[in-house]
Amino acid sequence: MNQLYLKIYNNLIKLTRNKNLYNTNKDDTFYDRMIILFFHLAFLLREFKNFERKEDMQNFFDYFIKQVELSIREIGYGDATINKKMKNYVNLLFSIIDKIDKWESNNIDQKKEILKKYIEDNNNYDKYVEYFDKYRIFLTKNTFKNLSKDIITQ
Repeated sequence: MNQLYLKIYNNLIKLTRNKNLYNTNKDDTFYDRMIILFFHLAFLLREFKNFERKEDMQNFFDYFIKQVELSIREIGYGDATINKKMKNYVNLLFSIIDKIDKWESNNIDQKKEILKKYIEDNNNYDKYVEYFDKYRIFLTKNTFKNLSKDIITQ
């Protein structure tokens, strides 16, 4: 299963690296990418929670969090800082998961308000709404295991 999780995680990273998601007027930061990555994960978890075994989804979630921790370690933070950052990141992720729970029943303005809470980008909220609406539909047309296949990022 770890190979499957690694491939899915790497595909989420590829989607997150899509340069079209980032405003060119602002510096692209690790935090910005984490937020976009968390949105990708939140939609994935939301979509597959009722179709996949709970145990498998929990194992993937645990694997994902471990990979995030490893990424933070690679930046060079110490253990105490990593623990604090991971606590903050996990709380942030759970907040995003909670906010997108009823995404498709929200109107465009409500969706923009959700995104504004997490993403600092004054001009592109319509673009983010459109992107995550398409991403959610993409997920509905695939299986969890299918997400391990290479994803085209454009």
